[in-house]
Amino acid sequence: MRKVFRDDHEMFRDQARRFISREITPYLDEWEKNGIVPKEVWLKAGSAGLLCSSISEEYGGPGGDYGHSAVMIEELARVNATAVGFTTHSEIVANYIVAYGSEEQKKKWLPGMVSGEIIGVLGLSEPSIGSDLRSMRTQFRREGEEYIISGQKTFITNGGNADLVVTGGKLDPSDKKLTLICVETDRPGFAKGKLLDKIGLKGQDTAELFFDEVRVPVNNRLGEEGEGFGYLGHQLAWERLIIAIRAAQSIESMMEETIDYVKERQIFGQTVFDFQNTKFKLAEAKSQLAMLRAFVDSCLEKVMAGQLSSDEAAMAKLVGSEMQGKLLDEFVQLHGGYGFMSEYRVSRAWVDARVARIYGGTSEIMKHIISKTL
Repeated sequence: MRKVFRDDHEMFRDQARRFISREITPYLDEWEKNGIVPKEVWLKAGSAGLLCSSISEEYGGPGGDYGHSAVMIEELARVNATAVGFTTHSEIVANYIVAYGSEEQKKKWLPGMVSGEIIGVLGLSEPSIGSDLRSMRTQFRREGEEYIISGQKTFITNGGNADLVVTGGKLDPSDKKLTLICVETDRPGFAKGKLLDKIGLKGQDTAELFFDEVRVPVNNRLGEEGEGFGYLGHQLAWERLIIAIRAAQSIESMMEETIDYVKERQIFGQTVFDFQNTKFKLAEAKSQLAMLRAFVDSCLEKVMAGQLSSDEAAMAKLVGSEMQGKLLDEFVQLHGGYGFMSEYRVSRAWVDARVARIYGGTSEIMKHIISKTL
């Protein structure tokens, strides 16, 4: 048993695992073909109390903590259901509203996010700017008690299903200060582009979003004008730890599947496991995973206590995502030709893992953050 989790966390794990086994795993292939997870699945997850784990009961949430959040992240990663966008909705978008929203905003949007009736997305990435959010081009113009929004966002997780967008932009194009505004997707001038065709995470509805003179009330602003970049920085440690948590669980699950496979697969009169190379590769993987898991759990303890630093989160994200890519590649190799077949989960996990070194800040950005502490 890992010490970071309490009994109530493990009870929640059993609940999450049963739901995923019943409502998600059997349909993953279908969702990958369609490029989107049906909204009714979100409603079922909300009804089961699996969305927005850390939202307080005051706003309709389960009243859990980051430990419950980590359990849900791990259970989705365990079956390679990362494409199901619950995590972005529950652990990123909802957290922005909790941290910076007014009481009116929390009461307006959080209960619907908990139930799955409102699907939230974070609309920050834009064409051509990459990780340089200070170069954001989306414009906010204030007229009386309204903001008028013009711009374009891309690579938006849950973009096809989106009901509420927490988006960023500038009031002064010549300034680097960002402001965050919540935009309901039924407002005139808002449009969703076609779902983007990706090499991995194919079941995730990633889309472009367009704002053509979209009017929203000033009350939709999240926090204060010009403070958006600081808000983003405060939330990034948890967002990056999410990627590390997911990576550790993915490695563990795919290692278990690989061990089962190589112990059954016969070649040259013996199992693949009987070869020394196989045993050595898996021994290395188990050792590296143990080290990663220890550090990630330590970071999880710190985030639960409100003590996780940005450089620790960057290290966890960097090492976790890089190790995930390396070890899943080894596991594919141990599967031989079958590792390249989509029917084997390891092949899909390998492809899906590639983006972990890009989103949430690239590995190069993580190294830059860490180097500041040297």
